[in-house]
Amino acid sequence: MKARLDEALLPNGKTAQREVCEHVGGVGVLPIDRDGNVLLVRQFRYPYDTELLEIPAGKLDHGEGESIADCGARELKEETGCTAGRLVPLGCEYPSPGFLTEVVHLFAALDLTEGEMQPDEDEFVEVVRLPLAEVEAMVERDEIRDAKTVVALYRAKLKGLY
Repeated sequence: MKARLDEALLPNGKTAQREVCEHVGGVGVLPIDRDGNVLLVRQFRYPYDTELLEIPAGKLDHGEGESIADCGARELKEETGCTAGRLVPLGCEYPSPGFLTEVVHLFAALDLTEGEMQPDEDEFVEVVRLPLAEVEAMVERDEIRDAKTVVALYRAKLKGLY
């Protein structure tokens, strides 16, 4: 990530300083199994000093040859051990548009085949399988705060994927 301080032109013709953090972007995948469960990952998030439940996700930092969908499939396999028969695009979200250039591309993963997890050596995740209704209730109770997870869940429901 690279940080910079820009001089931005405002709508009134004046200028103001704006802090910008450049980010390579990422992918988040909402895995839904045949029984209507979501596979989330629980992992410690250092900036918040707590464990969060969230969809499998990762950065687009594996070189120019990897497509966005390939990145999603890779992260799904690494973090859950699953491969998807279908990856359904759910659009993008901007996690913090006030200062961050990150774009997170979202997918639903369907027709899952389970296998062995392949986490990165600095990744410590626990897979948590929950019914979709329980995940929605956890969002309502403010127990799931991760933006990509909330957006992916909402968009998958709007598309009739569950």
